Amino acid sequence: MALPLMPPRRRVVSNVIKGSIGNLVEWYDWFVYASFSLYFASVFFPKGDATVQLLSTTAVFAVGFLMRPLGSWILGLYTDRRGRRAGLTLSVTLMSVGSLIVALIPGYDVIGLGAPALLLAARLLQGLSVGGEYGSSATYLSEIATPGRRGFYSSFQYSSIIVGQLLALLTLIGLQSALTAEQLHAWGWRVPFLVGAVLGLVVLWLRRSMDESAHFQAGRTRPPEGEATGLRALIRNHPRQLVAVMLLTAGGTIAFYTFTTYALKYMVNTAGISKPDAAMINFFALLVFLFMQPAMGALSDRIGRRRALLAFAIGAVLFTVPILAAMGHTRNPWAAFLLMVAALAILSGYTACGAIVKAEMFPTHVRAVGVGLPYAIVGAVLGGTTESVALGLKAAGHEGLFGWYVTGFAALTLIALIMMKGSFTRNTIDVEPDDGGSQRGISVSDGARTD
Repeated sequence: MALPLMPPRRRVVSNVIKGSIGNLVEWYDWFVYASFSLYFASVFFPKGDATVQLLSTTAVFAVGFLMRPLGSWILGLYTDRRGRRAGLTLSVTLMSVGSLIVALIPGYDVIGLGAPALLLAARLLQGLSVGGEYGSSATYLSEIATPGRRGFYSSFQYSSIIVGQLLALLTLIGLQSALTAEQLHAWGWRVPFLVGAVLGLVVLWLRRSMDESAHFQAGRTRPPEGEATGLRALIRNHPRQLVAVMLLTAGGTIAFYTFTTYALKYMVNTAGISKPDAAMINFFALLVFLFMQPAMGALSDRIGRRRALLAFAIGAVLFTVPILAAMGHTRNPWAAFLLMVAALAILSGYTACGAIVKAEMFPTHVRAVGVGLPYAIVGAVLGGTTESVALGLKAAGHEGLFGWYVTGFAALTLIALIMMKGSFTRNTIDVEPDDGGSQRGISVSDGARTD
């Protein structure tokens, strides 16, 4: 089957930028919750121990993840049938509405249990959005990129996630400088949620002007005659790919939320670093992490995805416990910064090429739901509970076990990569099989080129 014509390189870059900016705003809205929970935890829940309040807010954060599989399924099917652009536009709309709701919710002192209930409802809506965003975004960026540089271009998905985190942290740092702690606790935390809702309107316009994926335009979302569609086709025809995505995602997801989201609270609650210093450390470490993405993505185009993923898995198994232990015992901001950068350098082996690896496994007509659904299931079970597990172990007096918890799942990913060695052979994006994609093996490119 001949490949569809790709848009000119100038248009490819434009589409990648537009898709990435939308992804940026989606994840800005998502991470603003985590960044500002230190300030609004007491607003939505009864006054008491600070750790208990944080546990309450992280529990709501985790519950939001439960909607992600449903969002991946519904929005994935929508994206595979109506187009990548349509799916991405819908997902950012849902996220912005959720942010607006959070910004306007009265506190517990005003409406009692209605406050945490509305907060939960908004996070469920945002979870639905993020669940659909990952598969749709990974699919679009992978398909729109030029062959031979798909690792480089698709790495901007996680780059935009990181920029969203940086923007959330920059907003936190700015408000910490401009407002007093009392003002932040009283009303200042609402500002970033309002900003996210407004930015969503801009993204709606940007995403409506993106080019549709050439693969979708060529009609490749139509399954072969007689083949089931949607979730049934995914389970029946691609079970090994589904399991592979889950195993690859397990270690990467927990490591990602450990060192990009929980690290801020860890430095404050465990190491005793001040909130402003911890925010600055997190910001500049993530800034370095941002530039690691395209570099590692381009490297994966040359050396192969499997080698990049192995670098992550082996590094995470060997160094997670020592890095977390050292971070928890230092009051030196520079030492904490260097430790966090080291952890993120290891993590980049997964984040830079995770999206393209998963997208290369599935044929076009089930690619968005195939990438998004197993990722979202793992995210709901493991990613959404990472902070709760860490804080729960701390409250129980066994905080040191958390590092081994992260290491265990990294080891699971490593075992999966070893077992999948012979399966990194084909690339369904550059070479679509004549049967519509029902190939037997797991389709992951092990090098810059696929024969």
